[in-house]
Amino acid sequence: MQRPSSPERGPVAIVGAGLIGRAWAIVFARAGHPVRLHDMDLHTLHSSHAYIEARLGELAEFELIDEAPGTVLARITCVADLAEALRDVVLVQENVRETVEAKIEIFSQLDALAPKDALLASSTSWLPASEFTKDLPGRARCLVAHPTNPPYLIPLVELCPAPWTSADVMLRAHALYSAAGQSPVTLSREIYGFLLNRVQAAVLNECFNLHEDGLASAADIDRVLKEGLALRWSFMGPFETIDLNAPAGVQDYARRYGQQYRHTAASQQTFSWSDEAVARVDEERRRTLELEGINQRSAWRDRRLMALAAHKRHAPDA
Repeated sequence: MQRPSSPERGPVAIVGAGLIGRAWAIVFARAGHPVRLHDMDLHTLHSSHAYIEARLGELAEFELIDEAPGTVLARITCVADLAEALRDVVLVQENVRETVEAKIEIFSQLDALAPKDALLASSTSWLPASEFTKDLPGRARCLVAHPTNPPYLIPLVELCPAPWTSADVMLRAHALYSAAGQSPVTLSREIYGFLLNRVQAAVLNECFNLHEDGLASAADIDRVLKEGLALRWSFMGPFETIDLNAPAGVQDYARRYGQQYRHTAASQQTFSWSDEAVARVDEERRRTLELEGINQRSAWRDRRLMALAAHKRHAPDA
């Protein structure tokens, strides 16, 4: 079978049909790619269409897809055979268990079965690609493409090379994800946790410490973000924020407040993640939301993200 002349809209294989895999299927099908969704668990695989169909209906409500939900859904095929799922693809997006052993096993199969010019990308949240691709003949085409959940609403994807990933692969990946409507950022080298999780780790570290020290309730600390920092951060990052918060930009801000930030950072400690400290936060959360309500609240969260995505889609950049 002849490969498509336009690889940007060529077939994409999604390996692993959990929540992230299903979300990636929406991303690429919405962008016009034929998508082959694969999972070893046949129940998970065959229940994917109904889940994706429901999400596409919600996206249509917020005008976040440009075609009818059925048209997008028709591009997604559930394929039980891995070799068939990988036939003639331009990209493989892997979403299996977050262990080195599982990644090594699946990437050895992907490298053997996928077309030699197909990109092999992992959705791993933490693991550097060097830990599971070093012994592969095609290791130069392997990278991490870490999404933010769910990627059809939050477009950031972190592209992180292994030491042997080719520069051309990184450029092709950036172009492909951009064309699919994502917002890729490229790391220059590997670092554990990549960018987003390291920033989130710093925020969570301080939030847990402030709660453990009895300075405020979990609800009030959440409010510091959702009613404070996150309002600006939803449309500009921290560097742009401080650039606008001093008359003469970043250097002016640093002269005014750098010493205070250094003093604050020096007083911060690494949170222990002890069972007792986490349990106290969990106890507060369970008074607000029982476990039985998490799925419903998650669905509410996603609809709020849809509304925000719709606003940002039509809002001018300047």
